[in-house]
Amino acid sequence: MSLIKQFKLPDLGEGLTEGEILKWLVQPGDTVLLNQPIVEVETAKAAVELPSPYAGVVTELLHGEGDTVDVGAALIAFETDSGEPADDATAAGAVERESVIETPPAEGAVEPGLIGGPAPGGRTSVLVGYGPKSTTAKRRLRKPPATIGDVAAEAVSTSDLAEPPARVSAAEVAAAALRRADARPVLAKPPVRKLARDLGVDLHEVAPSGPDGTITRADVQSASRTSADAGLKRSAARAVAAVPDFDEASREQRIPIKGVRKHTAAAMTASAFTAPHVTEFVTVDVTRGVRAVGRLKEMPGFAGVRVSPLLLVAKALLLAVGRHPMVNSSWDEAAQEIVVKGYVNLGIAAATPRGLIVPNIKDAESLSVRELAEVMTALVATAREGKTTPADMQGGTITITNVGVFGVDTGTPILNPGEAAILAFGAIRQQPWVHKGKVKPRMVTTLGLSFDHRIIDGESGSKFLADLAAVLNDPEAALLAWT
Repeated sequence: MSLIKQFKLPDLGEGLTEGEILKWLVQPGDTVLLNQPIVEVETAKAAVELPSPYAGVVTELLHGEGDTVDVGAALIAFETDSGEPADDATAAGAVERESVIETPPAEGAVEPGLIGGPAPGGRTSVLVGYGPKSTTAKRRLRKPPATIGDVAAEAVSTSDLAEPPARVSAAEVAAAALRRADARPVLAKPPVRKLARDLGVDLHEVAPSGPDGTITRADVQSASRTSADAGLKRSAARAVAAVPDFDEASREQRIPIKGVRKHTAAAMTASAFTAPHVTEFVTVDVTRGVRAVGRLKEMPGFAGVRVSPLLLVAKALLLAVGRHPMVNSSWDEAAQEIVVKGYVNLGIAAATPRGLIVPNIKDAESLSVRELAEVMTALVATAREGKTTPADMQGGTITITNVGVFGVDTGTPILNPGEAAILAFGAIRQQPWVHKGKVKPRMVTTLGLSFDHRIIDGESGSKFLADLAAVLNDPEAALLAWT
């Protein structure tokens, strides 16, 4: 017996109500495996790939690319094997179909295999697969990759034991077998798997270097660096393709306001008219800071990571936050309280083909300079690839926007909602500067700090900005004095 099952758009994060279908990864007639990516959806916060909750054959795509779909609306229909014994009619060749939509489960019960439902082994189906298993698991040695000959032999063996239904061709069976080979399990610890997800790296394509074929953090980071350039080229191509042509009659073009751009516009409007903004500026001689960055690049311990002046600015900001914790706080209107954070989730504004997003580095104050460089490199690469997850953009406490990369001297940035301060880092230019009583060419930049005047008064904001500038002016002296 076969069942026609529909997959509905799940809630992908904190109150999101809709998503736009960017790209279908499957088509009607395709045979899909459990947890195989089937569609790329853009929400107001990020673009994500949704995995299939079923194994079976795609019967219908219920929406087209570019459509905006409400959470809870059906996206796609599958034909799956119910696993029940066939009756006489079925044996005679008639295939009975049932819709799981017509017969909902009992109140409080969820069908096995659906998101949030029970699964074999006492686990729970979640968006990306099954949750923790209740039984004790043992790690097995990695099996060698299956060859085409192995896959063909497996397909032949399977067909001898149980001939597939007439509606599934031999080519589809072979294709499914190939996908099963590609979906072989990999050995990697949970932190390594999370890093791979954050960087958009497919673990099946990573060559392991750890014991017994285990994939390490270094393996994932190496694979990410290899694909970074190709990813940037793909992102640029998508950005060009996304711009509509001018209308010949009106000589205008209309770009729909949706997705990340729509969310950003709403958030910035709310912030601008909710928090009373104040912006202060300071111009800094960063010649010593630029030299310090150059020395870091030459150190063996920093090989393989991107070291830039932005790294020094991030570290300077974290040190200054330690001296002025009120800058790292938020305003709770409902409770009428100021919430001072004992951690720093440092946001780095990133321009992407889909608009401006601000992923943040969780617990950035606990990272060494080397670790901070690694995470920033991965964060920017993931953002430009369009793989930033909603979780990576939630919970930020303070932000840096690097307008200097565009040749801009500084700016008056708008606060991210829920944060009390944002720093604009301007371009570093060689300028005439009075140094030790003489006018000399020095490397100079201008910083702009916008802050919420309900939380931070002029004195606190000025002292924070002055301390941050002192680190950039003389990193060695500041580090010796403050740490």
